[in-house]
Amino acid sequence: MIERTIAITTHGRYLLAPPPAGEAAPLLIGFHGYGEGADTQLERLRAIPAASRWRTASIQGLHRFYDRRANQVVASWMTRQDRELAIADNIAYVSAILAEIARDAPFPHIVFAGFSQGVAMMFRAATACSSRVAGAIAVGGDIPPEISPEALAGVRSALVCRGARDPWYSTEKFDADVTRLRSAGVDTRPLHFDGGHEWSDEVVRAASAFLDQLA
Repeated sequence: MIERTIAITTHGRYLLAPPPAGEAAPLLIGFHGYGEGADTQLERLRAIPAASRWRTASIQGLHRFYDRRANQVVASWMTRQDRELAIADNIAYVSAILAEIARDAPFPHIVFAGFSQGVAMMFRAATACSSRVAGAIAVGGDIPPEISPEALAGVRSALVCRGARDPWYSTEKFDADVTRLRSAGVDTRPLHFDGGHEWSDEVVRAASAFLDQLA
C-alpha cells in the first residue's frame, strides 16, 4: 500500500460582526473549541463588554461533522493524522480570512482569542499570520510545543485563563505556558478562576479589562 496526500481547494466559514461605528476599529478574532462552531465563539466574544468597540470575527474549523445529540454542525481544527499538513492548511486559511477582512475595512491591530482546542490554533495563527498582534486571550488550552520563543515574542500581551477544576488543562500546563510567555518577553496576565473547562463570567470580566487596555 502506498499512502499519499493531495492538495485541493476547500471552503471555510467565518462570522464577522462590525463595530457600531468607526471603520478603523481593531479586530478581535476567535477560535472555538472541539465540537463547537464559529457561532459559539462569536457569542462568547460579543458577551465581553469592551468588545462592543471592536470588529469581531469568529473562524470555524475546516473539519466539520455532526453533533447528533444537538442536531448541529460542529467542527474541529485538526487531528494527529497529517498534523503538519493540517497546521499549514489552517495557517493559510486564517491568513486568507485576515486579508479579506482587511480589504473590506483596515484594522490597526488584532487580538486573538481561543477556547480549549482553539487555543493551540489561535497561538499558531497569532505567531504566523500577522505582525499586528496586540494580544492573545487563551482559555482552557495550551500553547503548542513547536512555537519558538522568538515567534511567541511577536504577541505583545496575553491573558491566560484556567478553571481550578479543569480536567483537560492542568495546573502544570498552565504554569508552563505562563513561564514560556514571560520568558519570551510577553506581558502575561494569568487568571486562575473558580470553575471547570469553561469560558466563565470571570473570564469575560478579565477579557473586557484586557481589551480596554488595548483598544
